[in-house]
Amino acid sequence: MEANCQATPLTLSGKIYLAGHRGMVGSAIHRRLEQTDGVEVLTRTHAELDLTNQAAVDDCFATERPDHVILAAAKVGGIWANNSYPADFIYQNLMIEANVIHAAYRAGVKRLLLLGSSCIYPRLAPQPMAEDALLTGPLEQTNEPYAIAKIAGIKLCESYNRQYDTDFRSVMPTNLYGPGDNFDLENSHVIPALLRKLHQAKETQSPSVTIWGTGTPRREFLHVDDMAEACLHVMGLPLETLQAHTQPMLSHINIGAGTDVSIRELAETIAEIVGFEGELRYDTSKPDGTPQKLMDVSRLKALGWQARTGLREGLQQTYAWFLENQQTIRS
Repeated sequence: MEANCQATPLTLSGKIYLAGHRGMVGSAIHRRLEQTDGVEVLTRTHAELDLTNQAAVDDCFATERPDHVILAAAKVGGIWANNSYPADFIYQNLMIEANVIHAAYRAGVKRLLLLGSSCIYPRLAPQPMAEDALLTGPLEQTNEPYAIAKIAGIKLCESYNRQYDTDFRSVMPTNLYGPGDNFDLENSHVIPALLRKLHQAKETQSPSVTIWGTGTPRREFLHVDDMAEACLHVMGLPLETLQAHTQPMLSHINIGAGTDVSIRELAETIAEIVGFEGELRYDTSKPDGTPQKLMDVSRLKALGWQARTGLREGLQQTYAWFLENQQTIRS
């Protein structure tokens, strides 16, 4: 999807603590921040700082005193991982958000940006999903614990803004993909899983590849570099442009491409890019997940940003990255 608008120049300066800088989104944001004048990027690996440890997080904030925080750290995974480790997903994400947001408040952080997920919306939310669809119906069961944690993150930011007059913002991205993604076949998301599976099938000359579900669910995908640009755009907006900063159900902003494809269409496109010419089979005994997840991004467009990377172009870039990094991925 092409866009004519350009991101607002970053108005942030000073020390920015980027939590989750080694993840796919965090590393994309890190690359952009390193190219920004007047910004000092503060990072910590998990070995250096366990974000589920409240005392450790408090000590770090008290010592470093960051001016701004971008919270991109999270435990993430696909349907299989969410189904297999629900306690891990809700506990770790709740603890990370609570610890970082509270420490940011105590340290007097000027501005914080929380990255959430489109899974916060009801399973059968009207499409495309607008921000005010939050908490209007039951969630998708396969990732409900993770979604609950991300909803709690929105409410933490919203509540601190209401009670303490902080400037804590939340963005809810659609499904992301790109360089640095997790290509583990057991706990990755759909695009890296399909890219790797179809690549391996081509390499071994397998006659067919089996894909979970019916192939009919529709999904929206956004390239991670677009996501990084959108995050810094929202982070740099003047507070007065965010009219719903403390309003329940409206304090977060959707980030997406505004278009979607079926899983079958996605698989066929990836097969073409990879060069797999075998049969695509669908295991209908496996769960599909939510029937459709398309974000309403009209609010973000009104704030001056929209996606620029087309899906085929982004998939080609991601496959090229995968080919260049196969040995590291497999080790």
